[in-house]
Amino acid sequence: MDKRLLRSLPLISGLLLAFSWPAGGFPLLLFLGLVPLLLLEDHLLKNRLKHSTFHVFFRVAPAFIIWNGLTTWWIYNATLVGAIAATVVNTICMSLVFWLFHFIRRSLKNPGQGYLSFVFIWIAYEHLHHHWDLNWPWMSLGNGFAAWPSWIQWYEYTGMYGGSLWVLVVNVLVFKVIKGMIEGSLKGVPVKKLLGIAMLIVVPAVISMTVYYTYTEKNAPVDVVVVQPNIDPYDEQYELPASQVIENASKLAESKADSLTDFIVFPESMVQPDWSSGQMIWENDLTNQPTINMFRAGLLTRFPKVSLVVGYSTYRSYSEGDVIPPTARQFRGGEGYYDAYNTAFLIRHPLDLQRTHKSKLTPGVELMPFPWLLKPLGDFALDLGGTVGQLGVDIERTPFTINDTLKVAPVICYESAYGEFVAGFVRNGANMIFVITNDGWWGNTAGHRQHMLFSPIRAIETRRSIARSANTGTSCFVNQRGDVFQATKYWEPAVIRQTLNANDKITFYVKYGDYIARASVLGMVLFLLMVIGLRFQRKKTN
Repeated sequence: MDKRLLRSLPLISGLLLAFSWPAGGFPLLLFLGLVPLLLLEDHLLKNRLKHSTFHVFFRVAPAFIIWNGLTTWWIYNATLVGAIAATVVNTICMSLVFWLFHFIRRSLKNPGQGYLSFVFIWIAYEHLHHHWDLNWPWMSLGNGFAAWPSWIQWYEYTGMYGGSLWVLVVNVLVFKVIKGMIEGSLKGVPVKKLLGIAMLIVVPAVISMTVYYTYTEKNAPVDVVVVQPNIDPYDEQYELPASQVIENASKLAESKADSLTDFIVFPESMVQPDWSSGQMIWENDLTNQPTINMFRAGLLTRFPKVSLVVGYSTYRSYSEGDVIPPTARQFRGGEGYYDAYNTAFLIRHPLDLQRTHKSKLTPGVELMPFPWLLKPLGDFALDLGGTVGQLGVDIERTPFTINDTLKVAPVICYESAYGEFVAGFVRNGANMIFVITNDGWWGNTAGHRQHMLFSPIRAIETRRSIARSANTGTSCFVNQRGDVFQATKYWEPAVIRQTLNANDKITFYVKYGDYIARASVLGMVLFLLMVIGLRFQRKKTN
């Protein structure tokens, strides 16, 4: 293969993947995005005597730098260090996938059998990236179809990983056809093989579109008002008095709400402590909490049947004899411990107050990665929404309960990127999903639009209607087939209202979760055990 072409393969791959990505990309490019890298890996395998096993890592890395850099560059608006870290960590992880795949192929008697391992390893990597301390599910391949919900209705059976599997299998098949044509093992244009690949793309899409156009929601109406207060997270959020924030947001809500309204939804971390006076919002005693009483005396007096969902930054102190969780911080005076939370409250009249805490935390913002190593750096966590530093979390996914037939899942910001996490609320009875977030940190870039597009995926996976309240960014409603309604403009105060249908049916995906990812982890482990066995056998023979 020509050297100039070899050098250009990572560039081609990186651009194909970047231009396939939402928002604004064309997802069909995903089916070709990894083909150049597979060609490059195959060339290195054929010339294995000239190249070490790890050489593939450095050759494919430029593709992932391009893909991640062009797709998530907007992080720099909040933190240049964070943008660089995200690109570097993702590039390393993705390049390691190719290194491990290349290592397995080098070890097999028939290297052609190694392509199944590539599918397993990539999905296993995506699964790992959902669950370790540097979690970043943003770039999972199945997310690439988020803006095209009519193509992925079958996510209710497979979840997002079904999309990743689809992309990977097609890439391998396209690579094999191109490789055969380059090497001359396929005479002429392999029409039958190309038609087979086309059918593998078209048939799932057609089935999905059939479901999309025939799907009917069960009539179970819930009237929801969503408020986008548009508080500047850099200047106003921690300086405006909570009373003023609540008053302004309540006026927006009152412009749309009436006696028929069931819910009013406000964004993540809208209500902050009074930092100037040091008055914190302690969960130890919420009975007389002034900001909660403001909602009771205001909106809940005017609309006594409504339920409010509001984002707060809260704290809990621990007394002597309490079990101190690993997330707890020590008071500066050195006596006692407390936890900080990114909290969602359900406030109803007269005495119902329910709460949940954000549990999928943003690395470097709310989660200090590898605390056994980096805990002393907790004070340097990036300030990107609500309370910063290591936050406390909930173990269970507990929905807010209105009555025996209506429960809602309070999903806070980054949590909306995790399919199995959100499905946990639905398994515990949630009939609807409310996403509350603060997307003002990244400016008017693809960042807030990409974040919003996780909601259609979650709606399809769970077949639950979604109301999304963003401080700014995109507030909207999403129906059970993933259609987005009344999307608000960036950096404008807004209030929207819509009737959504609740649902009590459990999808296959909700019941079984990320089974494709777990099977892929098992497949990867089996391949590694097989390779270890082969290498041991060879050493023993020699």
